[in-house]
Amino acid sequence: MTGDEILLTIFGTGEGRENPYPYYEQLRALGRHHVDGLTGSIVFTRHADCREALRNNRLGSGRDGEQGVNQMGDTDALAARAELQRRAVERGRATSMLFLDPPDHTRQRTLVSRAFTPRRMEALRPLVAELSERCLDELEASDDRDLMAHLATPLPVSVISHMLGVPQADWPTIRHLVTQMVVSLEPSATADQIRTAGAAGEEATAYFTDLMAKRRAEPTDDLISGLIAARDADDQLSDAEILAVTQLLFAAGSETTTNLIGNGVVQFSRHPEQWQRLLAEPELTASAVEEVLRFDSPVQIDGRQCLEATTVAGVDLEPGQRVTTLLGAANRDPEVYDDPQAFDIARFARDDTEAVMSFASGIHYCLGANLARVEGQEMLAALARRFPKLRVEGDATIMPRLVLRGYERIPVAWD
Repeated sequence: MTGDEILLTIFGTGEGRENPYPYYEQLRALGRHHVDGLTGSIVFTRHADCREALRNNRLGSGRDGEQGVNQMGDTDALAARAELQRRAVERGRATSMLFLDPPDHTRQRTLVSRAFTPRRMEALRPLVAELSERCLDELEASDDRDLMAHLATPLPVSVISHMLGVPQADWPTIRHLVTQMVVSLEPSATADQIRTAGAAGEEATAYFTDLMAKRRAEPTDDLISGLIAARDADDQLSDAEILAVTQLLFAAGSETTTNLIGNGVVQFSRHPEQWQRLLAEPELTASAVEEVLRFDSPVQIDGRQCLEATTVAGVDLEPGQRVTTLLGAANRDPEVYDDPQAFDIARFARDDTEAVMSFASGIHYCLGANLARVEGQEMLAALARRFPKLRVEGDATIMPRLVLRGYERIPVAWD
């Protein structure tokens, strides 16, 4: 196949979304990069090239970074996205940090990142362990034994809800809204899904506006109170910015970890010898989480726009040109990882192993990466301890999307 045919298979077919990895290898074999004939975007598949692109500060979201998302889909989907954008502008919604460049991005990230230091994330480990046990209790008591519904989805939403100060009674509501909202980030989202995501976003905005008012009147020891109080000299976040940050943290902080847990259980079921090794060597838990991130990354794609003329991986770029980094392909680069198609939970126990690209790189490196790792480690350890004979039983239903890769349903059983 040509490069364009391979990309069309990856993005536009069920087979490509189900298992894009063979197609990544075909695309990589055609050359160091590919020019998408439809969009003109430069597509990188190699680890070093993706990292170079994401770390190049002459590339960014660009003024039309959010517009890039709004231009995805068929005619009906585009109309639905345009209507959402119009209503967002009317409400004075702030642009998500995901779509900002310096200096605005630097300003917001500086104020927010204080809550996501490695030390703070490590301090959350006992809470994550406790919430993991609660989720496992729920899974054990369930009739359908769907790992996604009772385990992979509730845990990260519960953790981020606790951090932000959302009352526990509201966690299921927030979980449902987040699930609906993130669908709009997918190129394949339908008009109905986009409208549903928009309605969920408006409901979430109303909820957090009310919660912010309560925390402003009576601050507590939570992240929303901290965002309200966060200052850098005379600078602080506006209410619209706090809302944008809060919703981003919910969407990014929950969806990535949900898919990390689900993807991991599926891979262990497909590679039972690795599950047996983890049971015998629990000290490999942290390495196992990294291997899940590498082998079946929850985030497969990241994009940038050229802001100033520059060169990346030998390619001369002009302002306005788009770059697409295939993170899932970079994580299986044979120039970086030995036997990259093998699922090996001891891989990252070796000191010379290159870091995964699953959380991107550069100034947009995922704020919640350390939190996702803590959650993945604690849940995997708890699963191994309580359900050593856990297995997928039946068909695991993968979501019809690629940017955020994960499963809709994973039926499990144990002896």
